[in-house]
Amino acid sequence: MITDDDLLEIIDDTEELEGAPRKPAWRILIVDDDEGVHAASTLALNNVDIYDRPLELHHCYSAKEARSKLLEDKDFAVILLDVVMESERAGLEMISFIRDEVSLKTCRIILRTGQPGYAPELNIFNDYDIDDYRTKSELTRTRLITCITAALRSYRQITALGKHREGLEKVIAASSDLMEKKAIHSFAEGILTQLASLMSLQDDGIVCAQRSIPIKDAKHEQLYIVGAVGTLTHYISRPIFELKRPDVMLSIQQCLDTKNHIFDDEHVALYLQSSHMEGVIYLHTGRPLGYDEQRLIEVFATNISSCYGNVQLVDKLNYVAYHDALTRLPNRTRFILELDKVAQSQNTNTVVALLDISHFADLNEGLGIDAGNTLLQAVASRLTEEVGSTCFIARTGADVFGLIGPQHAINSNTIESVFLAPFMVEQMAIQVRFSAGFCRLLYGEMKGLTLLKRANIALTRSKKSTSRSYEYFMEDMENDTRWRIDIIQKLHRDFYNGQLELWYQPQINLKTGVVCGLEALMRWPDEQGGFVQPPSVFIPLAEYSGLIVELGDWALEESCKLYKSLMESGLAPASVSVNVSVPQFKNPAMVKKATQLVSTHQMPQKALNLEITESLAMDDPQLVIESLLQLRKAGIQTSIDDFGTGYSSLGYLRKLSIDCLKIDQGFIQEIVLKDGQLQGGVFADTIVTLGDKLNLRVVAEGVETQEQARFLRQLGCEVAQGFFYAKPMPEEALYEWLRTYRPITV
Repeated sequence: MITDDDLLEIIDDTEELEGAPRKPAWRILIVDDDEGVHAASTLALNNVDIYDRPLELHHCYSAKEARSKLLEDKDFAVILLDVVMESERAGLEMISFIRDEVSLKTCRIILRTGQPGYAPELNIFNDYDIDDYRTKSELTRTRLITCITAALRSYRQITALGKHREGLEKVIAASSDLMEKKAIHSFAEGILTQLASLMSLQDDGIVCAQRSIPIKDAKHEQLYIVGAVGTLTHYISRPIFELKRPDVMLSIQQCLDTKNHIFDDEHVALYLQSSHMEGVIYLHTGRPLGYDEQRLIEVFATNISSCYGNVQLVDKLNYVAYHDALTRLPNRTRFILELDKVAQSQNTNTVVALLDISHFADLNEGLGIDAGNTLLQAVASRLTEEVGSTCFIARTGADVFGLIGPQHAINSNTIESVFLAPFMVEQMAIQVRFSAGFCRLLYGEMKGLTLLKRANIALTRSKKSTSRSYEYFMEDMENDTRWRIDIIQKLHRDFYNGQLELWYQPQINLKTGVVCGLEALMRWPDEQGGFVQPPSVFIPLAEYSGLIVELGDWALEESCKLYKSLMESGLAPASVSVNVSVPQFKNPAMVKKATQLVSTHQMPQKALNLEITESLAMDDPQLVIESLLQLRKAGIQTSIDDFGTGYSSLGYLRKLSIDCLKIDQGFIQEIVLKDGQLQGGVFADTIVTLGDKLNLRVVAEGVETQEQARFLRQLGCEVAQGFFYAKPMPEEALYEWLRTYRPITV
């Protein structure tokens, strides 16, 4: 039986006596489907001794060949294993074969790949017992020898300890337990607990490490206390320089300076290093450790170093998964998890808020993305300063922040105070406006997503509000949202089932009383002879849901079909007008489609008139100017609908290739007979005069009385439409109306 003294003699790194017999070679198995890799590895490792022992290389050129070999010969210290061979996961499956089926627990495995795109995910380091993972391109001769040396060191120590050393069982058990801890804080705490257990000491120590993930704005190279037990627990997550223990600081600093383990009379400082970080395990022993204990702890530290970097990578992956890289705040996913906790607590003092930076896209376009990012960071910083001590803050969208906290900290007053002072962006003071949606936590079972949805409903309402910048969620808002969703779903269904109709309202020449045009208007009839919803309701919902382009294309095609039919019947007026939505007009194919429809249905020049809104005309000037010019060249007329209700620039209006201005019916309704005199026609008069100066035809909408028609004719308005002449009617009724209509003069 091997005694402790024999064991420690095996582990000892001291040089052999000159003339002593040469030790047996380290047996290395290279598994790779690339012959060049085998040749390069052989050349790099030729005549190399590690720990005074030569290397004996064995070669397999596929996973299948390696399986056969390992079933017959298991005595290998290190296996250099290619990730991608017969398949993308051949190497990973080989690891399971080595560890589980062949039960090679002590040999060390180094994964290599020539295809970084097939690199295993980070959790592979936890799921498979491997020592290192490298791309072949980075494995220079020096790095290859270094990797094998580290693996052999681990192999030698594990093998030696495996020979009847009682402490080895504790080391392995401790390492297995630690590898289950994927969070770095839990892992660090586990290290201290297991170390204390190995040495039968009280739990009292800390683990310090470089943070790849900074706490607030700290520099990466600073050491942080990532785990602590005993009297030092309250230092967790704090930088090492805040530690008020000179004796502890001295041991840690000495360990870092020498990059070696430090064993003092009452302290142990173990140096940890991996490819990703370096750190120190400090443990208060209260007594000097014996030689056996020191060597056992060194073996433990070697095991910990090999896996600690991997755990840190997992911790970093978790950080990236739950934090926003720009602001370093928790992200939407983390926010929802926090909402789930809040919902389960049913603390009715809690408020959830969503804050949207108004006109953020304009800032990005005007000042650039870098300025926009700077503003987001500034907002995140100020929110953290003002309410971060009592609230959970996250970035939940491009320009949206989420907050969870007590009512006294999250309300309209506190949020307004945050945005009261301007933000400095590239030496400019930017006054930021915001919209906010608040949702109070109510009694009853609820999920985090429900809270988020309700806060978002309130935010949407606040963005539409013209009176204030915030809204609190109310139950009727959710009911309204459900109603809107139901209407949208029914609208989609009925449209695709052919249930929507086009009705037409005649347009009359005020001088002659003759029908000179038609306007196509969408209707959504129900089965009882009424309407499911008026256009003022379902048209905006169609725009919101993205259906409006298909609706518009359908209306355009159906109107052209009708006009051709009217021409064949001898009933066609001079033109038919079709309303075009903003998304439809901005579609590059719109002009081509309209031109093709005119050609297909053999419509004469100027028979098709497209109506656009005043806001569209002002929204994208260059696009509008070019599209209108193309339409005019194609013989298609255009009108500005509801003129006078928007913010048109008269100078810009002169640049547009339009043919007609339509007076909004709101201005027509102002024309009333009072005390025998017509009053309220000043806006209509102004628009008619403007049309005359610009040589544009003017159409008055919503004419309901003879007095209004007569007044408009006297002003010089050419065309009118409204209930005074005819209501909108379906196609069948239109034919009958056109056959029987007699000109009305006023």
